[in-house]
Amino acid sequence: MAATPHGRAGRNLPAAIAVGVGLGAFVVLTLLFWRFGFVLLIAAALALGSVELHTALRRVGMRSAVVPIVAGSVAIAIGSYLAGRNPTHFSTTSVLLAALALTVLASLVWRMPGGAEGYVRDTAASMLTIGYVPLLGSFAALILAAPADGVARTVTFLLVVVMNDTGGYIAGVLFGKHPMAPRISPKKSWEGFAGSVVLGTSAAVAMAVLGLDAPFWVGIVLGVSLVTVGTLGDLIESMIKRDLGIKDMSSFLPGHGGVMDRLDSLLIAAPVAWVIMYVLVPGG
Repeated sequence: MAATPHGRAGRNLPAAIAVGVGLGAFVVLTLLFWRFGFVLLIAAALALGSVELHTALRRVGMRSAVVPIVAGSVAIAIGSYLAGRNPTHFSTTSVLLAALALTVLASLVWRMPGGAEGYVRDTAASMLTIGYVPLLGSFAALILAAPADGVARTVTFLLVVVMNDTGGYIAGVLFGKHPMAPRISPKKSWEGFAGSVVLGTSAAVAMAVLGLDAPFWVGIVLGVSLVTVGTLGDLIESMIKRDLGIKDMSSFLPGHGGVMDRLDSLLIAAPVAWVIMYVLVPGG
């Protein structure tokens, strides 16, 4: 999965639309009829994202323990969901911590045959990957695992992040004049961020009232928080790619770049969304 050198402007629009529609249809159908299918999608995305980050880090001589990390990504996502769905039989916290700890341990041991030279460098790459991808991504599975309204919570989380991107793009194109972080992502503007806040918070308020049976102010808290951390997630991935000297993590998704290029906002927003809904939405 070699990183591609081209940017967003050079992408194949029909391919991007086809991939987007296909993924969107899979998400909708699995959330409606087969929740575990959506969990499998999460696990696959986290595994592929870990492989992409491994490949990208090799450009600067850092080699993560990709095999145990991929296995751990799947175990963390699926284990967290199953434990959350069966809280009387399993402790969600215990399962998540156990899967995470075993992944860390396996990664430390996996690198040992390579000798002492570069051991700290390579294990640091493994810890970055584990913390950034499967740990943060596991909260998407925990959101869905809520027994009473997991689907509504998941739709809320996904919709707010999508509206964050949509509002930011529209407002940025139409009104963007003041760069938010020119040294990290020159195209991001404060006007675009304002558009993200408006559209993302509107979606959150609507879902809080209509989908989660929660007060409107919960939607405001959720919307502003997810838009803020979602934007930070985009900037964090931009920082990583700039440091590594790449434009996209890979070309795995035609017209979109890599899996991590689609997960950047979702990864950072997932734990924040879970915490807010766990605390403020009835039935958490």
